Amino acid sequence: MLRVGILTSGGDCQALNAAMRGVVKAIYTKRDDVEIYGFQDGYKGLMYGDFKVLESRDFSGILTLGGTILGTSRQPFKLMRKPDENGLDKVEEMKQTYHKLHLNCLVVLGGNGSHKTANLLREEGLNVVTLPKTIDNDLWGTDMTFGFQSAVDIATDTIDRIHTTATSHGRVFIIEVMGHKVGHVTLHAGIAGGADIILLPEIPYDIDVVVRAINRRNKSGKKFTIIAVAEGAISKEVAELPKKAQKEARAKYPSVAYEIADKISERTDQEVRITVPGHTQRGGSPCPYDRVLATRLGAAAAEMILEEDYGKMAAVRNNEIIRVPLEEVAGKLKYLDPDSSIIREAELTGISFGI
Repeated sequence: MLRVGILTSGGDCQALNAAMRGVVKAIYTKRDDVEIYGFQDGYKGLMYGDFKVLESRDFSGILTLGGTILGTSRQPFKLMRKPDENGLDKVEEMKQTYHKLHLNCLVVLGGNGSHKTANLLREEGLNVVTLPKTIDNDLWGTDMTFGFQSAVDIATDTIDRIHTTATSHGRVFIIEVMGHKVGHVTLHAGIAGGADIILLPEIPYDIDVVVRAINRRNKSGKKFTIIAVAEGAISKEVAELPKKAQKEARAKYPSVAYEIADKISERTDQEVRITVPGHTQRGGSPCPYDRVLATRLGAAAAEMILEEDYGKMAAVRNNEIIRVPLEEVAGKLKYLDPDSSIIREAELTGISFGI
């Protein structure tokens, strides 16, 4: 009997269900002596033995379904070694659940923090296979994470819709895009949506340069400006401060979009409006690209399980699925390279990055 545990951890995103479906369908094409244990609400379910036994039919009809049929939760890695409110050792509880169910393998679908915990469990002797999930596309070791392209599509659609009201009223519109500490979603959505200015965490901006870009557009007869700003974007002045001082400076505003809007209003006579699509970027049905990618990654994870090749993440590089050791993935963020060709090419089209 092959016993496989599966959980989805961290923030939800599109194609989680598609990826789980890929894993299970691929396993069942090779074996029929399989038991699938779905843990509820991520690592929390593994800690406290909250699971349900799933069958192949439970994964039918979920290819296009957003969210996760197992539920998810955030369990910060830095707290994994600290006892819970009842004094229980979280890591030991997860190990006990794994061994009590006689699992052959645990499949984890998650982002950066989830992979750190997955690697910890690997170090503790558990057989673990992972899949790269996050809209941020910031997971090291893979060119692409599922959920990213769906989020880009939604953010792009938001920018597209803002264009009409921005042109009608001659306003500056700031669209704040998700992405945690990196700017992958903002960069792609900004280019695809025709943003005039794109502000990214990896490229600290100068607000005076941003204002000059707005004024240049005005002088050329373009009375509106679209600014795509990453939620983690930071000014040059704040970037030079110590980490604690950075937090204090940023806490003065609800988010970076409001800070930028305030400073543009001080320096220009234009109306400034803010749009924050927020969690809409994580929701809804996965786009076709993510359905394909998640299915491929899920099938690759199943292949690893069947071959007993554990301790690795299924990843994509140059459109080929590969296996990356978890110890190489855990704890590493994939940032945008400010000197990359995509930045240069965007600049060639006239997009300003505030520098």
